[in-house]
Amino acid sequence: MRLAADTDSAFAEFGLPGEPGTDAFWEAAAAARTPACVRADGEGDADGDGDGGWRALFLWRGSAASVVFESWSEPVPLRRWADTDCWYAEVRMPARLRVTYQILADGEAGGEAYADPLNPEGAGGDRSIAATPDAPAQPHWPSVGPDDILPLPSTRIRWASQRLGGRRTVRVHAAGGGGPLVLLLDGDDWLYLHPAVTAFDSAVAAGDIPPVTLVFLPAKDREAEFACDPALWEAVRDELLPLVAECGVPADPERLVVVGQSLGGLSAVYAALEFPELVSRVACQSGSFWWTPEAVGSADPLGGPVGGAVAARLAADRPDLSGLRIAFDVGEHETRMLPHCELTEALVRGAGAGVKVSRGAYGHDRVGWRGAVVRDVAWVLGASLGGGGVRAGR
Repeated sequence: MRLAADTDSAFAEFGLPGEPGTDAFWEAAAAARTPACVRADGEGDADGDGDGGWRALFLWRGSAASVVFESWSEPVPLRRWADTDCWYAEVRMPARLRVTYQILADGEAGGEAYADPLNPEGAGGDRSIAATPDAPAQPHWPSVGPDDILPLPSTRIRWASQRLGGRRTVRVHAAGGGGPLVLLLDGDDWLYLHPAVTAFDSAVAAGDIPPVTLVFLPAKDREAEFACDPALWEAVRDELLPLVAECGVPADPERLVVVGQSLGGLSAVYAALEFPELVSRVACQSGSFWWTPEAVGSADPLGGPVGGAVAARLAADRPDLSGLRIAFDVGEHETRMLPHCELTEALVRGAGAGVKVSRGAYGHDRVGWRGAVVRDVAWVLGASLGGGGVRAGR
């Protein structure tokens, strides 16, 4: 770390005057809302693409700890400033990155994870969000602190599925009075970590998306339910959608949109291939198109055939997808995911589907995916929500 000789200005380049560890320093750090970023010097960033990127300063007041990032970087241990209670790390970040992280305090049982108390933007009670200054805005998504309680839809469906087994609570929300049914896989994450209810309400109020009815479907066993298996989608068709129709919330199941990320994105595309009468609109972020039965549990799941089982199915069967409208998004920093996604995107487009392809400023991380969710739902429904800073091709 580049530190000035004078400790009174050790972190001055990050906008933090004063001697680290003093009360005045911590007051300044709280006001500055770290992590703070400054331009790197062009020697090459964490992606190795040579654009310089950013240097980000993370601070922690207390004892030994590490910064743990979600699907972007290895944990970064914090260093102690002299004999003070100030622990710090300078982390090299690439251009255009939004990432979830935690502070992992050292401990005998592996440590306890905390949200960053110096960062007001969180995702749930124990996660924080960092973004480089050039990361594009995410329209309609509010800044939420780790102690904030997110609004929950009042309509709940108790679903005891015969096909899937077990019970789960499915929440339903009519944004703008309701309309096309938008099924969000991994629904609990969009309820409790990222405020999808607020984001969709804002987008509808702004006229960026038509009124929709959100259905938040929680997963009980992601690896089983989101594999290329018909059970989930038979259960959605035959069990869940009739319950939604009876719950009293206005919804149009004939215009069903499925939204999924990672394995959920894989499942959404699989549903469009195998259940075209049910699913004709998909918003897919970072779909796990590396998936094959053999890849699951292997030492290198992404090292198998490019495009996995879905690409093999598309190449062999050459289905007519002219009735499908699908938006793909994947992170610029998901380098090993890109070949799998690119082949799948090309095969879906070649089969006649209406396709929109975007790349976002993130790794394999829900805080990046949320930037595409509202925008891509609008697109598959025929609306046009701009912004988000995406790089798109059609």
